[in-house]
Amino acid sequence: MKKSLIYTKTGDKGTTSLVGGKRVPKAHIRLEAYGTVDELNSFVGFLLETISDESDRERLRYIQHKLFTVGSYLATETEAISPKAASIISDKDIALLETEMDMMDSQLPALRQFVLPGGNEPASRAHLCRTVCRRAERCIYRVKEEYPVDENIMMFVNRLSDYFFLLARKESNKTGSEIFWDQSLI
Repeated sequence: MKKSLIYTKTGDKGTTSLVGGKRVPKAHIRLEAYGTVDELNSFVGFLLETISDESDRERLRYIQHKLFTVGSYLATETEAISPKAASIISDKDIALLETEMDMMDSQLPALRQFVLPGGNEPASRAHLCRTVCRRAERCIYRVKEEYPVDENIMMFVNRLSDYFFLLARKESNKTGSEIFWDQSLI
């Protein structure tokens, strides 16, 4: 079996190919979107290294697979095919995140103040995931302004940032280290 090439030299002139073959500039909004999703996936891997609860670890690995799916979707010429045909994010995937969030939220103290990022290492990493996820969502909305994007992609990424917020709260509450915004310091 021939070894695959890591470098192809096809992007040396500032363009790359979408799934479907269309060449676009490397500054194209699709690349910004799927590159940000890839960055988020890397941060999820970084977060995984500090999470001890096995069910949370399994959920994060599941999320990594789904993020790879979202990235491949964004790299596909959806204008040439049905967006629904290209999407592999289902209603079930969204419901799974919602169920997980409801469970986490039911075990946390009521939120009466804004939470600051930090508290402990796992919570800080979850907050990094949350903020990169929000940026990815903004990028995907920019893609949607010009190209078809399946609604389940939008909903999944929106729910995912909320999931990371709750996971950060869960982790910081394990050590009693949740940090709240002190308005008197303004």
